[in-house]
Amino acid sequence: MTNRTCKWACDMEKSVLVSNFDKRGWVPVSADEDWNFYWASVVTAKSIFNVETGYRLQDDQIINHFPSHYELTRKDLLVKNLKRYRKELEKECNPLAEKDELGRYIHLDFIPVTFLLPADYNLFVEEFRKNPSTTWIMKPIGKARGIGIFLINKLSQIKKWSRDSKTSFFQSSSSRDSYVISRYIDNPLLIGGKKFDLRMYVLVTSYRPLKCYIYELGFCRFCTVKYSASSTELDNMFIHLTNVSIQKHGDDYNSHHGGKWTIQNLKLFLQGTRGREVTSKLFDDINWQIVHSLKAVAGVMTNDKHCFECYGYDIIIDDNLKPWLIEVNASPSLSATTANDRIMKYSLINDTINLVMPRGEFPDVKWQKTPPKEMYGHYELLYDEEFAQQDIESRETVKSKGPTGVTTGRREGKVKHPATWK
Repeated sequence: MTNRTCKWACDMEKSVLVSNFDKRGWVPVSADEDWNFYWASVVTAKSIFNVETGYRLQDDQIINHFPSHYELTRKDLLVKNLKRYRKELEKECNPLAEKDELGRYIHLDFIPVTFLLPADYNLFVEEFRKNPSTTWIMKPIGKARGIGIFLINKLSQIKKWSRDSKTSFFQSSSSRDSYVISRYIDNPLLIGGKKFDLRMYVLVTSYRPLKCYIYELGFCRFCTVKYSASSTELDNMFIHLTNVSIQKHGDDYNSHHGGKWTIQNLKLFLQGTRGREVTSKLFDDINWQIVHSLKAVAGVMTNDKHCFECYGYDIIIDDNLKPWLIEVNASPSLSATTANDRIMKYSLINDTINLVMPRGEFPDVKWQKTPPKEMYGHYELLYDEEFAQQDIESRETVKSKGPTGVTTGRREGKVKHPATWK
């Protein structure tokens, strides 16, 4: 146990952060002073890792963002990296890249068809004309909380939007904000007639080797108005967007539960209505998607030993119980809209701190980042690349020895969902 007192810096006055730091007896300092633990905004993190600043992190300093987190959390780069990842696996003749008779990936088809505008406009038009009755959703690349999002089902709507903008949309992407346009999931699973999505928290402590944890206390975010796929309701964001920052302005918003439902309640509901096996497969599929989204960016991510990151994964389930990865947030909201929300987010930060430094006490980047199981809290080990490699080698040893070969089990860290190891 260290006798040193941890000094913390933070860009935001969030009670769930400050309460956790105070509970540990940590000392607050400004960003200009010597700090050990920094919970920073992405803007601050970018400044710290900017080579021109000449800032060099010490062995007793850790920060909550990786330098190139945007490879995962920027909407266009997430799509680009997943496409590249699938093509690389295809070139290797990896069975993960297997396709069906329609040319769709069987195992890695978990992001809606997406294009970057204006760069991919012609490709988008070509795809649009194959299914002209399809609804698409447009999102600005650099925005969050539902800002700037709208739905379209006609090409003329894009052209009208461009005309209404101050600058022509069809200029180079550097002249204005670029957008991604994705096929809208118009058959979402509904509960009580309302659309919802899942917010799941994933902690990454290393990209090479990849090591990540999933938080079991995620939640569902519900729309306040019953779902309708009618073209006359495309502009009604209280039907289509689950963001709390939008829904809280609706007439039907309930401030007591905040339009939220725990993941555990969702599991119980699905087990009761669809069965345990189907529910287990659904969440296994979600874990699979998370792991492969992280693998897709691991090669391009700057793996700084001073960094960790807690991502907010947004997932929509369609009425066939197929999950779709919508986006990944680098700075998921730590604002609490309800008492239960505050308790959950306080626990999230507490458990995160316990996993990113030895026994949650003091940073040490020379640490092997292998916390004891009792420090996991509500986290569950989702994927450990080192262990996965050992598992592969162990299987190969069994094969080489034949059916009579004697091997010892090496599954102390095995997660509950074996499919995440495929």
